[in-house]
Amino acid sequence: MSQARVVHVVDEVAEELAAQDGPPGGPVLVVALAGFLDAGSAAGLVVDHLLTEDPGRVVASFEVDELYDYRARRPPMSFREDHYADYEAPRLVVRRMGDADGRPFLLLHGPEPDIRWEAFARGVREVVERLGVRLTISLGSVPMAVPHTRPVQLTHHATASHLLVQDNVWKGEIRVPSSAQSLLELRLGEWEHDAMGFVAHIPHYVAQVDYPQASVALLEGLGQVADLRFDATPLKEAGEARQVEIATQISDSEEVREVVEGLERQYDAFHTASASLLAQDEPLPSGEELGEQFEQFLARLEDPED
Repeated sequence: MSQARVVHVVDEVAEELAAQDGPPGGPVLVVALAGFLDAGSAAGLVVDHLLTEDPGRVVASFEVDELYDYRARRPPMSFREDHYADYEAPRLVVRRMGDADGRPFLLLHGPEPDIRWEAFARGVREVVERLGVRLTISLGSVPMAVPHTRPVQLTHHATASHLLVQDNVWKGEIRVPSSAQSLLELRLGEWEHDAMGFVAHIPHYVAQVDYPQASVALLEGLGQVADLRFDATPLKEAGEARQVEIATQISDSEEVREVVEGLERQYDAFHTASASLLAQDEPLPSGEELGEQFEQFLARLEDPED
């Protein structure tokens, strides 16, 4: 097995961060990896928004060749008449960013590693320790049986209970597929580094298209726990436009409206009773039923000419 080093950190960055006015105790590290935990591109839209506001400066980079499966996710490139050009190489980097007030934070973004998750976690640990990170915050999103007409819910998780800022709708224990991002949080906790995160609940019938409303919720949660301020206006405007598009599509199908209304009743019953995600008298439509009813809806929503 390869033992090559997977991360390289710019040495002078730690001193610069220490000398600047930021949150007490050091900067936070925001983690948003493209891939598994990004239904509705919620975390990806947050990253794009942050980079548009301030592209920042790369302060650490991971050796992608040690972590990436090129055959599973082939990077794009251009072919111009008679030659190849513009190869878009994948990058997994940490950037030094600033919020709306210029307060520093770090952003780790890029493709989720396909292999060597433990090596990746150790690489992030090196970044955390060398740059004096006080808290690592991950952002993600998953498809859920929730309606688009209700506020976006977040599941909050952390390595220690004192880091939690809200209660979750989930109670008890469930088995879920792992990810490099979730393993990272687990390992950081074992290494006695504070880590936490938010997972946005995306209506599963729009999980394949951009869902900016969830990005706003993630950004607001991030700002709250990290003591940072962000202007989410562009994301809010995009979310409003998306709501109009979804409403227009749903109005054309009585079957789709009935399913959404059922999800609304289920959502409202749960939040009224605070008992379980599924109200006893409001059974969740089966995956087959939802799939049949929303297949055409999704296809139309993704087609800009329809």
